[in-house]
Amino acid sequence: MKNRTINAQRPCWRGIWIVLGLVTLLGLIWSGYNWYRIEQTIKKANARHATVGIVLGAAVWGEGPSPGLRERLEQAAILYEEGYVSKLLVTGGLGEGKTITEAAVSRNYLVAKGIPEEDILLESKSTSTYENLLYGQQVLEEHHIQDALIISHDYHLARAMIMADSLGIVASPVGTTSHVLFGPYHKAREVLALTYWELSRLFTQVLGTVVLA
Repeated sequence: MKNRTINAQRPCWRGIWIVLGLVTLLGLIWSGYNWYRIEQTIKKANARHATVGIVLGAAVWGEGPSPGLRERLEQAAILYEEGYVSKLLVTGGLGEGKTITEAAVSRNYLVAKGIPEEDILLESKSTSTYENLLYGQQVLEEHHIQDALIISHDYHLARAMIMADSLGIVASPVGTTSHVLFGPYHKAREVLALTYWELSRLFTQVLGTVVLA
């Protein structure tokens, strides 16, 4: 009787291992696909002419930009100085425990580099990449701007462009390669962030369909 019980349980465990194996395989395939999307966006991210460059927010240290944010701002300044854009839109709200917004820190840094303050637009409410673009879009509409460059670290551009497309923002990506951040780690984080974004969007669509039904 005992042997029969053990044998009866084995197929159950075998099925569980098969399901776990399939889930793991699908996860690896999906992660590989997202890594591919990140790399393809990096390859296509070349400077183009547009009305404005949207600088996606990043951390501030005290009242100045973190090294990562500084790299994004340096890229934005180059694009402005070389005439690719005539205005810059800096983004980012007030972080926890901070007394100055990311956008204000970015503006101050760019002004110190000689960029006229009147050519710098601010979006000061956002706390995420999606909000950078969502609230940034409102600023673009207020100024009747219809085309933009999205400026960020290269690993970040795929997710940013997918989000921009979902909002109907007409934009092209321009990236900077970081010399202060560990690239493979941040690319791996972006794979997870892309997965979270896609799942969130799918859940919202399904929930909306159920509500409408």
